[in-house]
Amino acid sequence: MSYKKKLIEVALPLDAINQASAREKSIRHGHPSTLHLWWSRKPLATCRAVLFATLVDDPSSHPDRFPTEADQEKERKRLFGIIEELVKWENTNNEEVLAKARKEIMKATNNNPPPVYDPFCGGGSIPLEAQRLGLAAYASDLNPVAVLITKALIEIPPRFAGRAPVNPEARRQIGAGQGWQGAAGLAADVRYYGEWMRREAAKRIGHLYPKVKLPPEHGGGEATVIAWLWARTVRCPNPACGWEMPLASKFWLSTKKGKEAWVEPVVDGAVKQVRFVVKTGKGKPPEGTVSRRGAKCICCGTPVAFDYIRGEGQAGRMGVRLMAIVAEGRNGRVYVGPDEEHVQTALAARPQNVPDTDLPEKALGFRVQQYGMTKHKDLFTPRQLVALTTFSDLVAAAREQVYQDAVAAGMADDGTRLNDGGAGAAAYADAVATYLALAVDKGADYWSSMCSWHTSGEKMRNTFGRQAIPMVWDYAECCPFSTSTGNWTACVDWVWKVIHQLGSRILGKVYQLDATEPNFGFSAIISTDPPYYDNIGYADLSDFFYVWLRRALHGIYPDIFSTVLVPKAPELVATPYRFGGDKDKAKAFFEHGLGAAFATMRQMAHPDYPLTVYYAFKQADTEAGDEGAETHGSTASTGWETMLEGLLKAGFVITGTWPMRSELSNRPVANGTNALASSIVLVCRPRPNDAPLATRREFLSALRRELPQALHELQQGSIAPVDMAQCAIGPGMAIFSRYKRVLEADGQPMPVRTALALINQELDAYLAAQEGAMDEDTRFCAAWFEQFGLGEAPFGEADVLARAKNTAVDRLVSDGILAAAKGKVRLIKRDELADFSPEHDSRLTVWRSAQQLVKALLEGGEDAAARLALRLGGERAEQAKALAYRLYTICERRGWTDEALAYNTLVVSWPAIQQKMVEFAARPAVQVELSL
Repeated sequence: MSYKKKLIEVALPLDAINQASAREKSIRHGHPSTLHLWWSRKPLATCRAVLFATLVDDPSSHPDRFPTEADQEKERKRLFGIIEELVKWENTNNEEVLAKARKEIMKATNNNPPPVYDPFCGGGSIPLEAQRLGLAAYASDLNPVAVLITKALIEIPPRFAGRAPVNPEARRQIGAGQGWQGAAGLAADVRYYGEWMRREAAKRIGHLYPKVKLPPEHGGGEATVIAWLWARTVRCPNPACGWEMPLASKFWLSTKKGKEAWVEPVVDGAVKQVRFVVKTGKGKPPEGTVSRRGAKCICCGTPVAFDYIRGEGQAGRMGVRLMAIVAEGRNGRVYVGPDEEHVQTALAARPQNVPDTDLPEKALGFRVQQYGMTKHKDLFTPRQLVALTTFSDLVAAAREQVYQDAVAAGMADDGTRLNDGGAGAAAYADAVATYLALAVDKGADYWSSMCSWHTSGEKMRNTFGRQAIPMVWDYAECCPFSTSTGNWTACVDWVWKVIHQLGSRILGKVYQLDATEPNFGFSAIISTDPPYYDNIGYADLSDFFYVWLRRALHGIYPDIFSTVLVPKAPELVATPYRFGGDKDKAKAFFEHGLGAAFATMRQMAHPDYPLTVYYAFKQADTEAGDEGAETHGSTASTGWETMLEGLLKAGFVITGTWPMRSELSNRPVANGTNALASSIVLVCRPRPNDAPLATRREFLSALRRELPQALHELQQGSIAPVDMAQCAIGPGMAIFSRYKRVLEADGQPMPVRTALALINQELDAYLAAQEGAMDEDTRFCAAWFEQFGLGEAPFGEADVLARAKNTAVDRLVSDGILAAAKGKVRLIKRDELADFSPEHDSRLTVWRSAQQLVKALLEGGEDAAARLALRLGGERAEQAKALAYRLYTICERRGWTDEALAYNTLVVSWPAIQQKMVEFAARPAVQVELSL
C-alpha cells in the first residue's frame, strides 16, 4: 500500500454525523434544499463529514508522530471533535469552526488541497460542502435542472459576494461604508424584485383571484382566499342515473381538534345535481367516493371501475366542481361553500402561449396519462397556467429593472453576461433573474392541479410529496396573492433565505455533461451520489420544472436550455419502457453507462485520496414481475449488482463502508414506515495491479473469518435491522473486491450477484448463530415464530420442537410466553404479556426480555424502555437487541410489516435508550422503578 490511509478508511463519529443529518430534515428556511426541489438530496452534514474525513490522514498513517495505538486513538478523538462540531447545523457558517477544519485539511494536503468533483451533482450538496471547506468545487450533471440548481448554490453567489444590493430601497437605507457579508446583498435584491413581481402580477391578473364574502357567523365582510378546493367529475355510467358524479378521496376540510370542518355532499333531485355544503362542529363527513378499488356514484350507489373513468378522461369528458373555498379569517382558516361567481371567474381564465410539451407515454411514478393528461399543461388549471406564464414572463421584466438599477448604483456596465463569466451589471441582472425563476418553480410545485389540501395542517400540499405524479381527485388550487402556504411571497422567501446563508468567496464551476465525458486536465477528489438503477426517473420528473425555467431563462442560459425538454436518451436509468419493455436491454444500458462513468472517475481520481460513492438502493428485489416490485427474502438487487459491477470493472477495490442515516430515530414510530433510511458510503481505491486471484472456497473462508466482526461492529452501532442487509454488502464486497477475480469451480469468474447472495447467506448464518447462543426457550420461540408467526399450530408440533430445543411446552406455558388450549399452541402476544419482575425471575428468557422492551418502548417511549433495560441488566438487554435483528429478518422475509417495524424501532432507538440508561443509573434507585 503506497498511499496514506485517510480517516474515512478507519473510523468516523457516526452517531454525531447521523444525528446532525437527521436534524437537517427539520430545518426549513435557509437550508439549501429549500432553494428548489430535488429528489434524494444528500444531507449537508453527511457530505461535509465525508469530505473532511476523505482529506485528513488517519493517525495510523503517521507512526512517527503517533507510535502507539493509544496515541493514535487520542488523535482520532481530537479529529472526531472537529467533525462533531463541523456537522452541526448551527455551525454551517461558523467561521471559527470552519477555520479549524480547513486548517486540518491544509495540514494534510501540504497546503495544496486538490479540487473536488461530483459528476452526478443533482441537488448540489457535495460541491457546496466542498466549497464550504475551502476547496475548489467542480460539478456536472446531464440534467439541466440539476445544473441550474448547483450553479445557483456554488457558482453565482461567490461571484457577487460582498456586494451591496442595487435596489433603490436598499440604496436609500445603506449608510456610508456599510458592508454586506457573503451573498446577503444578492439575497436582498432577490427579495425586493420578487416583491416587485408580485405587485406587477397583481395588476395583470389580480382580477382572477377575487376575495370571498364571509358568512355572518364568521364576521361578514370579505377575506382573501387561500385555496379553492375542487373535485374532478365524470358522468355516472348507470343509464338510469347519468348524473355528474364527484370523484373525491375525502370530504374533510379540517381534522384539527376543535376546528373540525367538512363538505357535506347533498343529492338534489330537483335539479339533478350534487350540491356541496360546508359544515363544522360535531359530526363527520361521508366516506370519499374514490378508493384504490375504484369509484362509487354518490347519487345512485353504482360502483364505477377505473377503466371507465380513464376512458372518460381520455375522451375529454372529465369535469370539475368547486366543493369549498378556504379563506384567511380573523382567527384562522375559514371554510366557505361554493360561490358561482368564483366558479365563473376561474373558468374565464384564458392562458396564452403556454408550453405545449408532451408528458412521457410511460414513466416511473407517472399515472396521470391514463386519465387523458398527455401534456405538461394538462397538469394545471387554466387559471394556474395564466399565473405561471405571467410570473415567468415577469422574470425578464424584473431582470431589465435590476440591470437599470445596477447601472444606476455604479456597477460596471461591461456588457458581459453571467453565462460568459461576467460580473458586471448585466451579469448581476442575470443572477437575480435566475433566482426569481427558481421561485417561479417553487410556485409551480404549489400551483398545479396535482396539489391537495392538508386537512390536519390546514394548508396546501405541494405537487411532489414524493418522486411521482399520481392522480389527485380532489385538488386544491392555491391563491398566489394570499399570505398562506404556496403564495408567491413565500416562494421568494424560500429562495432569498438560502442565498443569504451562502457566504463562500471560492469560485465553483458547474457543467452540463454526461458523466463519461469530463476531461478537465487535472486530478480531483471524487465524491458522488450516482443514480439508483430504476428508483427515480429524474429527467421525466424534472420536465415539470424545466418547461417554466426554459421559458424564463432561455435567453440567459441558451446552452443549458437548448432542448425542448430535459435530455432523456443518455440518462442513466434502467427503465424498460425506453427499450420497448425489454428489462435486459435496460439493465445492459445502465450497467454499461455506469461502468463507463466509473472508468472516467478512475482516470480523474487523485491517487492520494479515495473515491467516495453514496448508494441507497434497497437490496431486495425480483427478477420478474412488475417493474420495481419487491419480494421478501430475495438475495440481491439489480441496482446494487450493476453499481458494484461498474466499480469493480473500473478497477476499484472497496476499502471502507459507512451507513449514513438521515432520518430521525423516532421516525418509524411516528409514521409507520419501514423504508430504508441509510445511504451506504462506499470508500474505494484503485485495485493494485498485483491483486491476487481467489477460488470460491478461499473467498468463502475469508468471508466467514472477517464478516462476523464487521457485522458485530454494525450492530454495536445500532444499525437498523431494515438497513442491515444493505450495510452488510459493504464489508462483504470489500473482501470480494480485493481479489482480481474470484474463480468458480469451472474456472469462470464469480459474478457480483453470486457474491451478494453469499454475503446474505453469511449474514443469516451470523444472526442464527447469535440466536443459537441464547437460552433454549428463546431458541424455541424464535424457531416457532419463524414457522408460525403469532398464529396457532397443533400441540404435537410444539412438543416436537420443544424437545429438539431441550425445553418443554409446559414450562413455556408456565413462564407466560406460550399459550396452549384445545390442542393448539401459540406465542403470547406482547399486549397479552403479564406484569413481571426481571430481578426476581430466575428463568428470564431473552425472548421475554425483547418483547417486554418493545412493549415498553411502544407504550411508554424511550424513558420506559431505558428503565426496563436497567432492570434487565446490560448483558441481557444487549442480547434482546441482538434478537431483534433476527426477528426483524424473519418478519421481512414473511412479509409481516407491522411486527418487523416493532423490532426495527427498538434497534433504531437503542442509542437514545442507552443514553437514558446512563442518566437513570446516576439517580437514586427509587427514581427508576417502573411497573410493567
